[in-house]
Amino acid sequence: MSTDRIAAIRPWRMIDRRKSRQIMVGRVPVGGDAPISVQTMTNTLTSDAGATIDQIRRCEDAGADIVRVSCPDVESTAALKQIVRAAEVPIVADIHFHYKRALEAADAGAACLRINPGNIGSSERVAEVVRAAKANGCSIRIGVNAGSLEKDLLEKYGEPCPDALVESALDHIKLLQDHDFHEYKVAVKASDVFLAVAAYQGLAEAVDCPLHLGITEAGGLIGGTVKSALGIGNLLWAGIGDTLRVSLSAEPEEEVRVGFEILKALGLRTRGVRVVSCPSCARQGFDVIRTVQALEERLQHIKTPLSLSVLGCVVNGPGEARETDIGITGGGNGKHMVYLSGVTDHHVQSGDMLDHIVKLVEAKAAEIEGGMTDAGKADESKAAEAAE
Repeated sequence: MSTDRIAAIRPWRMIDRRKSRQIMVGRVPVGGDAPISVQTMTNTLTSDAGATIDQIRRCEDAGADIVRVSCPDVESTAALKQIVRAAEVPIVADIHFHYKRALEAADAGAACLRINPGNIGSSERVAEVVRAAKANGCSIRIGVNAGSLEKDLLEKYGEPCPDALVESALDHIKLLQDHDFHEYKVAVKASDVFLAVAAYQGLAEAVDCPLHLGITEAGGLIGGTVKSALGIGNLLWAGIGDTLRVSLSAEPEEEVRVGFEILKALGLRTRGVRVVSCPSCARQGFDVIRTVQALEERLQHIKTPLSLSVLGCVVNGPGEARETDIGITGGGNGKHMVYLSGVTDHHVQSGDMLDHIVKLVEAKAAEIEGGMTDAGKADESKAAEAAE
């Protein structure tokens, strides 16, 4: 049995999630007992509907639950209707300052509006946005950012700080609540990990709405992944967070993959192959680094949760293989041991190893999926019997 499937019975793996009320972003529930959703944002011109749809497709393939698109102008909101129709996931319209873009986006079918009510002008304008959101079944995401705090808060606190971010969020929340709107989630992002984590901790104590996690402007693929894992992971471990975006200077689908890796590491969601592999050393019986790189690329199409250990030698290999669905341990003379469900099963030669492991993983995924289908049929049968 893999560690993914026995995590629930190991108390030291349990995370007590903060109790939040639930909202809907399209058909995706956010908050409450819903799974923590993974979001990303397109970087194409939204007015180029074809390019934006193509990018959304790649994000969907990577597992994105929700995708945000920027709507800075009329051309973008005009293209939004086509984008929403083509997308299989809910689309969030990113709006800054121009309240009319929010009205257009809501009418175009956006599932959620990312907007700060205090930045769009008068109370009348906020009321218009709220009416449009209610009429179209939109939720709203309030996005507070340390890099764009209101001038009065900067003057009050002297610099971006946790209290300033929380106060900004509460001010924006009040504007929505004053218009009897409660279908919102909130983010208090910063590029500084310590600042972001402290702000989220403070906000989590002050409100009951869902929280959208992120370390903004985190950096490139490696640096941004590390910062995001530290900040987002810290909060998730403490039970804080209902949805997340990993903000990277990388393609959006990479943000999605990193987001799922963070959730998988904490046992909060399971999707695809969880690879356990060694850093390699002179004892390795095969090129572990290149093997893992190739496997991660070739196994991206697997959505079923399962685990694979790839260890270069017998020092830790057998122990890790006992805890994974499929394992391989390097041996001498180009001959390596394959483990299935933690038990030694057969050998494979170096030249055949990659293709062989891919086939084993695909077969295991099909077996697990078949078991899920059978279990579903059994549940349906029991329900039918009970109805009779």
